[in-house]
Amino acid sequence: MFVIGLTGGIGCGKSYVASMLAARGVPVYDSDSRAKLIMVNDPGIISRLTGLVGKNLYKDGVLDKNLLSGFMFGNDINVKAVNAIVHPQVKRDFRTWADNLEGKDFCVMESAILFESGFDSEVSYTVCVDAPLEVRIDRCVKRDGTTRDNVIKRMSNQISQSEKCSLCDFVINNDGISDLDLQIGALMENVNKLITNK
Repeated sequence: MFVIGLTGGIGCGKSYVASMLAARGVPVYDSDSRAKLIMVNDPGIISRLTGLVGKNLYKDGVLDKNLLSGFMFGNDINVKAVNAIVHPQVKRDFRTWADNLEGKDFCVMESAILFESGFDSEVSYTVCVDAPLEVRIDRCVKRDGTTRDNVIKRMSNQISQSEKCSLCDFVINNDGISDLDLQIGALMENVNKLITNK
């Protein structure tokens, strides 16, 4: 299976581009959503996270997101410890999902932390959705009902957008002006050529 890794910083519109690919019939694996499901449904993960964070992490089977966020916030050691539990299981879940796809030449793994998580090891081709900084900030403020300062703080916790773009094979400009359909068409043409020449 040829796998496209789709990434982009907050406010770039990565999920919107993923939805456009899905509308074209491309299977899309949403790493963030799947990770959240795994964290509340996988007994092994629940046990290990509880052992790491504390017995109050789950209440009646519900993950206390605030407690987990507080445990991880500003603490690289804790972040790495949580990720070491969750990320390998997400990789396994993705492989199972991809193995069950039938009649498809390629699929998409959508992940905001494609490179930070090591998920890029699962993909054949990388795509970054990009947008100007002010456009990204404005989108996040409107979408999340938050402040400009909060958005900038969240951005500072991710690797820079320019670095993400430089690491990727293809960049989609989602500035609100450029034609997304045209760019997605070019992406699919590139991918089809690569698959044909494999």
